[in-house]
Amino acid sequence: MAQELALLSPDKTILTFRIAGLGSRVLAHLLDLLIVAMLLFVVSFGLGIASAARVLSGELIGPVMLFLSGVGTLSYFVLFEGLWNGQTLGKKAAFIRVRNADGTPISFRAALARNLLRPADFLPSLYFLGLLAMFTNAKSQRIGDLVAGTVVLFDAMPVPRFTPAPHAMGVHPYESLVGELRGMTADEYAALKQLCDRFPELPAHISERFLREVWAPIARRRAVPEVPGVHPVLLAEAVVMRYGRSHGML
Repeated sequence: MAQELALLSPDKTILTFRIAGLGSRVLAHLLDLLIVAMLLFVVSFGLGIASAARVLSGELIGPVMLFLSGVGTLSYFVLFEGLWNGQTLGKKAAFIRVRNADGTPISFRAALARNLLRPADFLPSLYFLGLLAMFTNAKSQRIGDLVAGTVVLFDAMPVPRFTPAPHAMGVHPYESLVGELRGMTADEYAALKQLCDRFPELPAHISERFLREVWAPIARRRAVPEVPGVHPVLLAEAVVMRYGRSHGML
């Protein structure tokens, strides 16, 4: 099963998302069910008081609670996912989010579709079809996700220190530190530019590997010094800017 989902945005930028694992999804769902159960308990308690005060017939409590258990639970998931950018309270706590399979924010219609089909995942019992679907497709989609065209991803955590390489305008503050870049090739420039653009979205272990395998060899070949207190990706951005300016790309 793939752990990452790489997508090409309309502006031709590669976006990388981490696909949410089974453990995170189960945790989020259990938290949501706990929240729904607490809400239903509060409603049931209120109905009991209303019945004791003869405001509501006690015979109606059972049917009302049965209705709310089904419709209320469905509404909780649909409304939160559809109106809160793909997250329920449980998903937010587990740092995961539902998106369309192309990486765009989930629509209300897609949220409704994926949750209406949630009972199908339990067939024939014990979430068998849901787990079977998740373990047999590359995007870990259950049946509702396959029909609605959605996928559950880890929520991208902002990394304030890093921004995509500013290769469209301005002068990078560390350009003076990277040297003359003698002999640098267009292929090296393209590799560094893509690394800088993707860096904010990459998981930590992948970003560190790319720094070792992409940035470090280029830095050694082009005599870019290590600067204490300056993260390598900032020097990579400066290289992208300096090379781009010297070759008329800005």
